[in-house]
Amino acid sequence: MAAPKDHAPVIAIDGPSGSGKGVITHRLARKLDFHILDSGALYRLIGLAARKHGVDFGDESALAELARQMEVSFEPTDDPETPLVVKLEGEVVTSAIRTDEAGTDASRVAPMAAVREAIRELQRSFKKPPGLVADGRDMGTVVFPDAAVKIYLTASAEARAERRYKQLIDKEIDVSLHDLFVSIEARDERDMNRAVAPLKPAEDAVIIDSTELGIDQVFAQVLSVVTERLG
Repeated sequence: MAAPKDHAPVIAIDGPSGSGKGVITHRLARKLDFHILDSGALYRLIGLAARKHGVDFGDESALAELARQMEVSFEPTDDPETPLVVKLEGEVVTSAIRTDEAGTDASRVAPMAAVREAIRELQRSFKKPPGLVADGRDMGTVVFPDAAVKIYLTASAEARAERRYKQLIDKEIDVSLHDLFVSIEARDERDMNRAVAPLKPAEDAVIIDSTELGIDQVFAQVLSVVTERLG
């Protein structure tokens, strides 16, 4: 018999864009054989769906209704570069939701209370045995306040811009480092000062600053915390 849903531990990993949440979440989920929730992808998907269906970004009720009706799936892969295939209405949109435009759209719809309420039930449905690693900005503060482990990953805006720049250059995408830095600072400002579920560490979160750390060092610290909390 499967374990009760309430017995599925949740590891909440929050933090600003570019702090390494996605990589750490996927590595940790593979290590523990847990399910994954990429909550940021849901907001990016709402933005993408809004553009696809011509929904006004200023119409909160229409965006919330769109969120309730979205057909979304996350399909794990064995490729560490693309650990999840994301589909919207049956179409693969893994790359489309990772553009800077999609990130900006996500930041526009994320502050809307009606939209957040519409997808909260969907987010919580990912909690099932043997456990869940949830990546986002309010996983430990709002969506899973009772999470067994709460991690807040952060890094300077400069370091995050440089990481994003390197990722895009490696993919032969022409981009300005300065523009990325400005975009990240603006997104931080919106996310940290929004009225609904602002980006901030949960009171009981372990804060890890990755500015001067490599991804292996960050993962080692996170895994140490998880092992200590979950046993």
